[in-house]
Amino acid sequence: MRPNARLIVLLSLGHLVVDLNQGSLPAVLPFLKAAHQLSYAAAATIVLAANVTSSLIQPLFGYFADQTARRWMLPISVLLSGAGLALTGLAPGYGAVLVLVVAMGLGVAAYHPEGYKTATSVAGDRKATALSWFSLGGNVGLALGPPVITGLVTALGVAGSLGMLVPAAVVSLLLVAVLPAFAQAPAPRVARAAAAHGVNMPGAMALLILVVSIRSWTSLGFTTFVPFYYIDVLKADPRLVGPLLFVFLGAGALGTVAAGPLADRWGPRAFMQWVFLAAIPFGLLFLQTGGLLAFVMLGLFGAVLTSSFTVSVVLGQAYLPRNAGMASGLIVGFAIGTGGLGVAALGWAADHYGLPTALWASALLPLAGFVATRFLPAPRDAK
Repeated sequence: MRPNARLIVLLSLGHLVVDLNQGSLPAVLPFLKAAHQLSYAAAATIVLAANVTSSLIQPLFGYFADQTARRWMLPISVLLSGAGLALTGLAPGYGAVLVLVVAMGLGVAAYHPEGYKTATSVAGDRKATALSWFSLGGNVGLALGPPVITGLVTALGVAGSLGMLVPAAVVSLLLVAVLPAFAQAPAPRVARAAAAHGVNMPGAMALLILVVSIRSWTSLGFTTFVPFYYIDVLKADPRLVGPLLFVFLGAGALGTVAAGPLADRWGPRAFMQWVFLAAIPFGLLFLQTGGLLAFVMLGLFGAVLTSSFTVSVVLGQAYLPRNAGMASGLIVGFAIGTGGLGVAALGWAADHYGLPTALWASALLPLAGFVATRFLPAPRDAK
């Protein structure tokens, strides 16, 4: 059975728009902070609210997606994520911003499990290829979000965020138009026989969740506070925020693609261990340099740090072979979402000790990740 390329492209486009909204939030934060006179801790709490709703509860949406097909959630979640982000520029106060960000996060959380499941159902015999294209849409969206929202807000003011409604509305309508085609696609069957091979290792999984949380804490620390650092400390042009985050997130997407062959050669555990250590010098050099060299260091830091994303999912499924779907949800959703808790702590540090302190702490966090990975055990096979 051949994959339905048209439907896969539309699903990838929906993934792009959802993550375009999610990726825009760090870039619009400095403008929201100025508009509402927020502290760094309050700004970091916005990131926390987004992560709790978009990531921590994603396994719950995954559970619902496993029970029965809810294709109607695809266009609704795209529109909800776009509306939540777009309306932040019109929010009358801090509380309204938090409510809108939560709405955006719910849209993000709802789209991913149903999107992955639907992409699998229309993939035919080439599921890996189909899912790689679906994932590519999300990576591109995360990287494009910062320059798109920065361009809108710097040109039109903070209310320019309303422009984010356009792609969300267009893609939602396209998904509504193809809902009948999705309904005809067979639901994927769970490979129960494959789950019989292997032994669940909940302790190892808990440690891996800690490792991924540290990586997420580091990444969110940079995407949240680097824009503030350039605007408030270095007094740089606010229009630099978009390109800065594009470099970090775009390089991270490329790093994820390049990591696969290396992880296959070295093994996922070894790759996870050394990638944390390899990232540290680039983060520190970014804080010590300026100009074009700082952009290069930021890109290398993002590429190396984020390269372990797919590898951590593979390792998580090896630790929970009998519950591979839950393993993916715990890594992609829960573990990454808990990084938002760390960002709130970094916001407190920025308020009390300065932005450079928060960024130096973020740059050194991979050292804790490296130490934790040294205790990751090898997956066990069933006897």
